[in-house]
Amino acid sequence: MRGEAANQDLPARPQRLAAEFAGTALLVAGVVGSGIMGERLADGNDAVALLGNTLATGALLVVLIMIFGPVSGAQFNPAVSFALALRREMPWRDVAAYVPVQIAGAICGTLLAHAMFAMPLVTPSLHVRTGLGVWIGEIVATLALLGTIFACLRSRHDVLPYAVGLVIAAGYWFTSSTSFANPAVTIARALTDSFAGIRPVDVAGFIAAQIAGSVIAVWFFGWLWQSGAPKDAASTQGMKQAAE
Repeated sequence: MRGEAANQDLPARPQRLAAEFAGTALLVAGVVGSGIMGERLADGNDAVALLGNTLATGALLVVLIMIFGPVSGAQFNPAVSFALALRREMPWRDVAAYVPVQIAGAICGTLLAHAMFAMPLVTPSLHVRTGLGVWIGEIVATLALLGTIFACLRSRHDVLPYAVGLVIAAGYWFTSSTSFANPAVTIARALTDSFAGIRPVDVAGFIAAQIAGSVIAVWFFGWLWQSGAPKDAASTQGMKQAAE
């Protein structure tokens, strides 16, 4: 989750792509695996299953960003790569390399989760996730995720892993879509008929909403911050002036 200037300090492209693949695969294995485990243990209580899914995903995301962030920027998400390119903070050639790897990693994550739980490797989902309200929820989820990332990259790099994990965990509960906010994850979740799944026919609507959320986030936060320094830097400068 770094910009173009920071890319100069990242390892060579093969290592970055390997990090994006592995990180996305482990993220999806966590999402799908915790969904399977939660569903099995919840005894039909969807709230308990969702809670287990939420805690595992949010916690795992924090750790994965800390592990792979220094290597690839830990994007794990075509929407993030796309938004950073729109903001001219990531070269489009890197987006073209990252996105296929993120999608491949996500699919492998679903296969891994199924293998761990002794399930068929591919079980297309029957879980219905469609409709205007759900699509609005996915726009909001993507907007919240990208706003969090942009804000942390702007002024608080140190808290980015925790902030991203928290906003995704919150999104599981306050958005009608349960906060996918990630095209690669969406595609991979269509391959599992478990608690975390989404019908393949519903994938296109989710991805369209995620793209819309990305464009809105780039525009809105670019406009919001266009006229000043980062908030913490501006506040520091203001305190210095007041003291003088």
